[in-house]
Amino acid sequence: MSSSVNSIKKMCVVGAGQMGIGIGLVAARVAKLEVQFVDSNPVQLEKGLSFLDKLLVKDVAKGKCTEDERAEVRSRITSVSAISQISSADFVVEAVSENVELKRKIFAELSESLPENTILATNTSSISITKIASAAKKPENVIGMHFMNPVPVMKLVEIIPGLQTSQATLDTTLDLARKMGKTTAMSQDVPGFIANRLLMPYINEAIIALQEGIATKEDIDTTMKLGTNNPMGPLALADFIGLDTCLAIMKVLHNDLGDSKYRPAVLLQKYVDAGWLGVKSGKGIYEYPAKN
Repeated sequence: MSSSVNSIKKMCVVGAGQMGIGIGLVAARVAKLEVQFVDSNPVQLEKGLSFLDKLLVKDVAKGKCTEDERAEVRSRITSVSAISQISSADFVVEAVSENVELKRKIFAELSESLPENTILATNTSSISITKIASAAKKPENVIGMHFMNPVPVMKLVEIIPGLQTSQATLDTTLDLARKMGKTTAMSQDVPGFIANRLLMPYINEAIIALQEGIATKEDIDTTMKLGTNNPMGPLALADFIGLDTCLAIMKVLHNDLGDSKYRPAVLLQKYVDAGWLGVKSGKGIYEYPAKN
């Protein structure tokens, strides 16, 4: 039987990238959980924790928390470099890149290292929860918990039970999401779930419009911002998400649903091949000069 939310005191976050750091920060600050980050890349781990420290310092500067509160939140956060080094965890959120084999490998390792009643959640934005869960010893304890980026700001979490997910796992995950101050939406375990099933074809179509010379990137984005009241245009949003992530999700939709309408734009593949991944690489559809 899975843990109840009241027994969840410690969360482990696998992956110290932007998503993982955001998830861990909200868990420590809002839900007041102990949080342990795991990342086998020491450079990424240091970079992630440095980013987390900057976010906390910014919160103090903005008056969102006191220096004492910042120190208290930071005291709840630790890190290790391997899954085998996790001291303990009641709930795990995996937040590594969108690669099904990598995720399955991690879930198999987590199953070996942690108590059998630990809930294992994946932050995947498109990959089958059922497929990931089948790598775990107790697939009934596996669930999808898809946070939106940036996690400290965005209110929504998509909750996705796999075919094997137990009701107890689902109930505990829904409660934990609310304890973290999030609003939940439930999706069936289908490619892309709700958000990316709708968002990614929209972004892909905008890239096709650019590819076909229908309009400039600026005019495409301005039309969608001012014409349909979106806070960001689709091309700027693609750069923010990461063009490699957009491509990976489109490939999942295309491969798993088998419908040509989900075929990734040729230009999207070209940008990724060039290493132009968006904001994180300094260049994507737009250019992002380095800040001094």
